[in-house]
Parts: sequence; C-alpha cells; structure tokens
Amino acid sequence: MKPGILFGIVLSIILVTFSYGFLVGVYEYFPYAELNNVKKIILNEDTDKSIITSASFEKFNINSIIEIETKEDLNYKKTSLIKYIWKNQMPTKLPTSIEENFIDDNFSDVKNLKQIDKITIEMEHGINSIAYLFIPYESNNKLIIYHQGHDGDFLLGKNTIQFFLKNGYSVIAFNMPLKGMNNQPVIETSDFGPIKFISHKQFPLLESSKFSPMKYFVEPIMLSLNYIDGSYDYDDYYMIGISGGGWTTIVYSAIDERVSKSYSVAGSYPLHLRHEAKNLGDYEQINPNFYRIANYLELYIMSSFGDDRKLVQLFIYSDPCCFQAELYEKFPYANAIQDRLEILGNEGKFSVFLDNSTNQHEISDHALSLILDDMLNKD
Repeated sequence: MKPGILFGIVLSIILVTFSYGFLVGVYEYFPYAELNNVKKIILNEDTDKSIITSASFEKFNINSIIEIETKEDLNYKKTSLIKYIWKNQMPTKLPTSIEENFIDDNFSDVKNLKQIDKITIEMEHGINSIAYLFIPYESNNKLIIYHQGHDGDFLLGKNTIQFFLKNGYSVIAFNMPLKGMNNQPVIETSDFGPIKFISHKQFPLLESSKFSPMKYFVEPIMLSLNYIDGSYDYDDYYMIGISGGGWTTIVYSAIDERVSKSYSVAGSYPLHLRHEAKNLGDYEQINPNFYRIANYLELYIMSSFGDDRKLVQLFIYSDPCCFQAELYEKFPYANAIQDRLEILGNEGKFSVFLDNSTNQHEISDHALSLILDDMLNKD
C-alpha cells in the first residue's frame, strides 16, 4: 500500500474516532451512560449517592449530639476549650507592640478614618499576627472585630472596613495565621527538623500535650481586646468574619463573652454537613480533639448564649467556595439551636440569613446592610 493512501486511512480513523468521542463526551451519545457507570464503580461512586445522602441526613436527629442542657454544661465546655487552647486559663497579657498613627497607603482613601494603630502579637515558634485598629473621626463608641479568611490579607475586606467606619464604628482587622502580612517562619522542630510553615495543614506537627496551635487563631484577638479594654471605653464589641474568618468569629465568640453580637459569613457548617464541601477544611476546622470538647452545634449555642448576645450565620446561594445556602435549606438547624437557648433560660439569640444578592464568596453590600440593621436592632 502506498504511503499516501495509508496516511489518509489513519487520518480518517483519527478524525472519526475524535468526532464520535466528542459526541459521546459532550452530547452524551451511546455509550456515555455505560461508561459513566463504569467510572463510578471504579471510583467507588454510588450512582444514587444524592438519594442515599439525603435519606441518611433526613433521619439524623441533631439534638442527639448536643450535650448542652444546662448553664453548667455550657460553662464546663467553655472552660475545657480554654484549657485545651492555652493549657491553662485565658491570657491576661498584652500585645507585643503598638504603633500609633501608623501609615498604610492602601487605606489612605478611606473616609472618616482618623488614624490606624498597628498591633503586633508575637507567639510561640516565632509565629506572629499583625492587626490594624481603624479609629474614626466621628465615632459611635462601638468596636467591630473584622476577621479575613483563607484568601489572604484583610485588605480584601476594605469595603467592609470602609462601610463600618462610615457608620461610626471603630474596626480592628485581623488575618488568619500565616496569611496576609503575618509571617511564615522557618520553625526548628525537634522531631522533623527545620520546616517553613506556609499552611494551616502543617500545624499538627506542633501539637503536643503542652502546646496547641489552635491558640494561633484566637490569641491575637484576645490580647488585642485586653489592650483595648485598658486604653478605650467602647460600649460594645461586635465581630464579623468571612470564610475562615467566619469560622474564627464563631470559635472566638464562644469563649469570650466580651463579644456581644457575632456575624459569620460563609464560615462553617456542622461536621456532618461538610461532605458537600469541595474542601473538607484545614486543621483548625476538623481538629477532632477540639470538636470532641464542643462540636459546631454546641459552639453556635455558646456563641449565642448570654444577656444581649447573638450569633448570626450568613450563607450565600451558589457560593463558589463553600457553605452554600442551598445545603442549609435542605438541612436547617436554627430552630434546634434557638430551642436549646430557650432551655437555658432565653438568654441569647441565634439566626440564619440567606443571601441571594451575590454568587461570590464575599460579604455583599446586601449582607452589610442586613448586619448593620441587626446591630442597631435592640430587640
């Protein structure tokens, strides 16, 4: 056979194969269904996974894992969390340094901003946290703790910071450990040698009976509020966080009653709902030693409980990251949390807002308005 004819035959076969493969893959021609089922069997994927999942979780009684029935139960869990995080009691010390009237050109165009104070906290193993305290010219004498998530620097939350400054609130902004302007040190570990820490997934390498990396997430806030308590006289402390910052908002307000109202945007689900997430979570979100003390449902109760205290969770429809509003609608739990608060004596409130104004992983303008209205609501 002549080479030219052979080449034409091979080329024709390739084109036909490609075309049919395209029809199968894109338009689901035969044998798309059969191949897809083979793939699911090989990957151990159940073809009726969604049906089985729904049936399993519809039968699950979330009250069966809530152990808080009395105020004594709640206080015991709070004390146990504090002991786990700090191996003792909550710290009363202050930040490492305060730089008043700090200049950061990234915020030079922010309105109603009198000054920025830069707060630095140095912690074990050389890991630090840098926070900015934004002080307005015209103040309502209330402080908002703003916490950014895993995406990076709280500069990403500039719109939120500006919104609340404009409305008279002071704002203290934090990043998660190893994120934003916080450092990523090389740590000399006794068991593994020098390691550069760039991810929360590395924190279990530092866990011991004498130290918990969970403190990296909450100690900067604790020490900063200790400083603010002694230097200012704010009427109220509120807390707002997005994503991992929303997780921090829930955990921190569960252990520190100085925070009266908390707003967690796309920040957490109970662990039994995390299977729907693209990312099951970093160390701090699934640490079994921590959540055996108080699971997420119990943390929601603890964050809400107290005179004039409240926790609001906000979920976004079609959130491209995590904690979509659609899943909460399928498996709601707000009534169970509020019922438990009523058993504890009607102290505190818990509620959920669902945001359909955006399909981005963000604190939308609509969410900001909802939060502001809720803060101003005295009921």
